[in-house]
Amino acid sequence: MIAIRRARLADAPGIAAVHVATWRSAYADILPEEVLTRLSTTRLAHYYEHSIRLGLAVHVAATHGRNGEPPVLGFCSASRSRESKQGPVLGDGEIETLYMLDDYQNRGLGGQLLRTSAKHLWQIGCRSVYCWVLRENPARYFYQRLGGKCIAEGTTNVGGETFAQTAFAWDPIETLLDVNA
Repeated sequence: MIAIRRARLADAPGIAAVHVATWRSAYADILPEEVLTRLSTTRLAHYYEHSIRLGLAVHVAATHGRNGEPPVLGFCSASRSRESKQGPVLGDGEIETLYMLDDYQNRGLGGQLLRTSAKHLWQIGCRSVYCWVLRENPARYFYQRLGGKCIAEGTTNVGGETFAQTAFAWDPIETLLDVNA
């Protein structure tokens, strides 16, 4: 049984493992190899533990870890919009991360995580939400299928290199909450 729920401190190592695995898979032909090989589950576990302690809204798709399944299959983090060096804030809330292990993609879990995070943002007063996606990431089509509208183009720096990215938004946020995907 897979549950979508708020992350607990004990989930931090599993979240970190998903982060590393998905980056190495999704970005293998996009980001520099040295960036991917330097990823550290230990360092990321500390980061996510700290974030969860501070109250960042992190949601997980989780199992009981039976039958050899990892306990955390995917996760999504969201917050009120952060100040941006890339220009104006694009919405009230921001989806900061959304990662799902390869073996569990295309099962509807990513959409459930995204909608759960959007519901949290809506409950704290956000009326629109956006996320940035590397332009070369094939997952950008996932956001389009869920009704995300391309609202901005920009760049981000990873490992000393600049990469193009696209912002997708749901405004009003209810357009994401109502998606049946």
